[in-house]
Amino acid sequence: MNYIVLDLEWNQCPAGKAAENALLRFEIIEIGAVKLNETLAETDRFREIIRPQVYRELHYKTKEIVSLRAIDFKGARSFPDVARDFFAWCGEDAVFCTWGSADLNELQNNLAYYKMPSPFLFPLLYYDIQKIFSIFYEDRKSRRSLEYAVDYLNIPKSIAFHSALSDAHYTSLVMQRLTPGQILANSSVDYYQTPENRRQEIYLSYETYSKFVSRPFRDKIQAMKDRVVISTPCCKCRKNAQKRIRWFPVGGSNYFCLAHCPEHGYMKGKIRLRHRKDNLCYAIKTVKAISPEEAYEIREKKEVLRLKRRLRRKFNNDKTL
Repeated sequence: MNYIVLDLEWNQCPAGKAAENALLRFEIIEIGAVKLNETLAETDRFREIIRPQVYRELHYKTKEIVSLRAIDFKGARSFPDVARDFFAWCGEDAVFCTWGSADLNELQNNLAYYKMPSPFLFPLLYYDIQKIFSIFYEDRKSRRSLEYAVDYLNIPKSIAFHSALSDAHYTSLVMQRLTPGQILANSSVDYYQTPENRRQEIYLSYETYSKFVSRPFRDKIQAMKDRVVISTPCCKCRKNAQKRIRWFPVGGSNYFCLAHCPEHGYMKGKIRLRHRKDNLCYAIKTVKAISPEEAYEIREKKEVLRLKRRLRRKFNNDKTL
């Protein structure tokens, strides 16, 4: 097995959203990657600039962040040619690691735009080093910049950030401050491909929480009636935990609930409803073990939201009088 530590740079329409290509909002202009073996030792590197074909002029934000200029693209190859060589370099036993969740999604978007077959299996599990850094060095919730993590770990900054290879290099150095076990126990799931039916639904278990990704539904009302979506299995023993507070909305597409397992205590349920490109929606549910103090906070949150709704209704009724 090889870890492929991947970073991408991409461009967007310089004329703004109104003129962008609806099939490709972000066009990859550079691929950088570092290959690590099972012990996290570096064994190889890949870097290539890609000739833009959709947005030939660089967006001003791209110019601000990325260290590429028009002259750098002279003689550069097209995305399909570079992508084929990149995946051949990765090999068949590759697992992908990124800083954050965006790179693999945009890589698959670019493959689809050029009608190239995707080499990724379903479901696509990968390792988000930004998230794993937070798990072992901070509070599990924070999402820091790569440069912050490098400074936090006192890693020497020998090259500039914001080129694909340099950011892949620094991400690999952060990985080397973790153990393979810490990394492998904390996979993430990519949502570019989502389940098409009940059989494909995704169930993942971690130390302190579980994750479920559902099949598609017509709308959020149908999704929130599905017995599997709204179930609350204990994230430790998988037995169904009894709901103390039923699912309630927090914003337009998020829902919380509170459940209790006789053996493992309180569980916080969270559902995020997302729309696919075909406008169907799917649910991402997490069930997490929490303390009695955190359970009390959920009760308080529901009460505050209930009072806000009551005041809003009263205000609207008064306006109509």
